[in-house]
Amino acid sequence: MAYWLRKDMRPVELAREAFAAVGLQPYDHLVRGGTDGSRLTERGLPTPNLFCGEHNAHGLLEWVAVQDMELAVSACTKLVELWEQKGRRRSRARSV
Repeated sequence: MAYWLRKDMRPVELAREAFAAVGLQPYDHLVRGGTDGSRLTERGLPTPNLFCGEHNAHGLLEWVAVQDMELAVSACTKLVELWEQKGRRRSRARSV
């Protein structure tokens, strides 16, 4: 995924900004391929994996706290807002 995301880092940069805006400390964590995001990114839609609050992922004792899910929703909502705002500014700059 990193190979393709390096070609267009906007999704990663905006995700970092959105996470910071809702009080989360953004960090990069390498994951193995095979995710939906990996396939979408490879096909031209930059799609980094985002925080969803899980603990013990893919194990018998996998769980998530409601507070973590609320933060994940807040971060994703902020990401959509930022993408829309910055996309609108870019469109205006092109039309001038």
